[in-house]
Amino acid sequence: MTDKFRVLVINPGSTSTKIAFYEDENEVFTTTIKHSSEELSKFERIVDQYNFRKSVILEELEKRGIDVKSIDAVVGRGGLLKPLEGGTYEVNEAMKETLRSCRYGEHASNLGALIADEIAKIADCKAYIVDPVVVDEMEDIARVAGHPLFERKSIFHALNQKATARKAAQALGKRYEDVNLIVCHMGGGISIGAHVKGRVIDVNNALDGEGPFSPERSMTLPSGDLVRLCFSGKYTKEEVLKMIKGKGGLVAHLGTNDAVEVEKRIEAGDEKALLVYKAMAYNIAKFIGMMATVLKGDVDGIVITGGLAKGDEFVGWIADRVKWIAPVFVFPGEMEMEALRDGALRVLRGKEEAKVYTE
Repeated sequence: MTDKFRVLVINPGSTSTKIAFYEDENEVFTTTIKHSSEELSKFERIVDQYNFRKSVILEELEKRGIDVKSIDAVVGRGGLLKPLEGGTYEVNEAMKETLRSCRYGEHASNLGALIADEIAKIADCKAYIVDPVVVDEMEDIARVAGHPLFERKSIFHALNQKATARKAAQALGKRYEDVNLIVCHMGGGISIGAHVKGRVIDVNNALDGEGPFSPERSMTLPSGDLVRLCFSGKYTKEEVLKMIKGKGGLVAHLGTNDAVEVEKRIEAGDEKALLVYKAMAYNIAKFIGMMATVLKGDVDGIVITGGLAKGDEFVGWIADRVKWIAPVFVFPGEMEMEALRDGALRVLRGKEEAKVYTE
């Protein structure tokens, strides 16, 4: 056993692959490898790219003088698997078969486990995924919507939510599994989850469902008005879907999804920008308050994270409305690479047992 655990982290995107290498928690390097459209056009499906991307990663490791055989674990971004509880999962044949077949959808994140497994074989170590995008720990009562044709779904920023929840628990001097937290991830989409003793028992569908409006998503809208708009004949189905996700929120109100740009407009005296931006903070605070009822008021902390958390004034507007509920912890940005690393380290150090994926 080495003195330090050496972990390779792989996070595939649609046109790039982000990799990072750590010795324990210490970052040796992190880089993003861009893939041209010409390179990717050779592959019929995204999943067919894994050998190409694996080779590029191995070349990067060689260039940086890192011996693959010295790696203790390879961890990849989790892809579209069946809904499952959070945690660290060892990559196995059932998982790889699901990802290769794209049974639950095709996405670049499906490559994470496949590439990690291939490199782990060379390194003679194990491959893992951590808190994949399909994490679903919602209680049955939280799934029931106002009509039987609809069901509330768990679609949220699981990886960063759980990573920052652990940081907040540590700040409280407790384990994640022993605290109740409300975690708000604020990026292009916004997800707010109720974390009870390590499980996210309720959360908004941050993709195209409900919740506060965000830089590019409308989210919760007046239902009757939305139906009437859909049947007005003025818009196609695709246009309405774009209003909800992509061209909603700040984009619809102000023509930009860039929070920095909005803040500049406010500084220049733009009253509309100020109203809309404050309204977004107001809505976020309101949904945090809703999650406090899910936890019956037993809240150890409120966590605010994601790209928008870098705006001190914006965070302040939210905190002013919710700080009476519980202490507020702010962790700006996203911590995906660190979260993937930490999931592998917990298993390597014997603090957590890797879970087994089954279909």
